[in-house]
Amino acid sequence: MPTLTDLVAYCDRRTLRTAYKDAPAAFNGLQVANSGRVRKIGAAVDSGVIPFQKAALAGIDFLIVHHGMYWDMPRPLTGPIYDRVATLLRADCALYSSHLPLDAHPELGNNALIARQLELSPTRGWLPNEGGNIGVIASNSTERNHLRSKLEALYPRVIAIEYGSPTPTEIAICSGSGNSALASLGATGCDTLVTGELREEHFNFAQENRLNLYLCGHYATEVHAVQALAAELSGQFGLPWEFIATENPL
Repeated sequence: MPTLTDLVAYCDRRTLRTAYKDAPAAFNGLQVANSGRVRKIGAAVDSGVIPFQKAALAGIDFLIVHHGMYWDMPRPLTGPIYDRVATLLRADCALYSSHLPLDAHPELGNNALIARQLELSPTRGWLPNEGGNIGVIASNSTERNHLRSKLEALYPRVIAIEYGSPTPTEIAICSGSGNSALASLGATGCDTLVTGELREEHFNFAQENRLNLYLCGHYATEVHAVQALAAELSGQFGLPWEFIATENPL
């Protein structure tokens, strides 16, 4: 039977965990250990009491998440924070978090997988990081109506803001929050962005700068990579895996 150490070592190596400069409190990697044995792998976008409870009920003892527990840590282990940790410990469930490495990965990453969903081939990266580019840009030859229709078929809610090219020659992709990415879009020469979410003032920004913006949900655009990593682990170690979905509409 594979051990926790085996799975963590594989994930660290496959995701290039140490290569990326992430938010100071991201703490990519193993965040909570278990007793050392793994029988079932899980994947979820977010840390939280409810996803952890669902994982425990599903018999998962190695849970991969995109958003870890520690964004505003350190915190006292009281209230909901205690409940999170206690749920994992009672279920003997380890928690492994991978944020920017699982946005940027050229095979398992959210952005590469979104491009694949849209039948686009990335031609270059953008949003540079110490470990490599986080986002991708793909060439395109179809009308934006076609892009919008594809996105609407893939995602439960799509907000389309269309003031750019009717037939964009390139499409930029940035999963999750596109707030910090939008400012650098102009320098790429690309006027079309697929992302998860933006701020209210970016509607005017799109009008003024003649951009096409497609907002598909922060959560919805980040379900892909954790599932891909869990599925790959399942194949490597001969363990079952399950995706833990939540009702996050954001």
